[in-house]
Amino acid sequence: MLDDLRELYQEVILDHSKNPRNFRHPEDANHEAHGYNPLCGDTVNVYLKMGHNGLIEDAAFEGKGCAISLASASMMTDIIKGKTESEARHIFDGFQKLVKGEENDFDAGEDTERLMMLAGVKEFPMRVKCATLAWHAMTSAMDEKPDVSTE
Repeated sequence: MLDDLRELYQEVILDHSKNPRNFRHPEDANHEAHGYNPLCGDTVNVYLKMGHNGLIEDAAFEGKGCAISLASASMMTDIIKGKTESEARHIFDGFQKLVKGEENDFDAGEDTERLMMLAGVKEFPMRVKCATLAWHAMTSAMDEKPDVSTE
């Protein structure tokens, strides 16, 4: 059973990396940031359209990187659309603890199961930065800081 679940998670990660959702540069984005992981060369640009009420109306990304980096960015853009800035930050805080192995009771509501698919990176500490790169870029975009590095 555990092997079947791990295989399903790998399939979802590969699907998101080969067919990333929201892989585009929206013209109406009003917040953006560039993320870079110097250890492996992954790079990502995150674009957000933030409403006046703090709602993330649209989220997208462009970039190059490993399967984990691209899958995480793809999942992130799907998940944060329609969330408030504070909800997105809360999800990132929990997700970061999950992939670092610091938290097992992660709860992101209806999005928990999707994010749990990336929890396996905690077994490979060097891959944690791959999984969180787009998320760091998202928070930098919200903070209106155009660049972030995983160093």
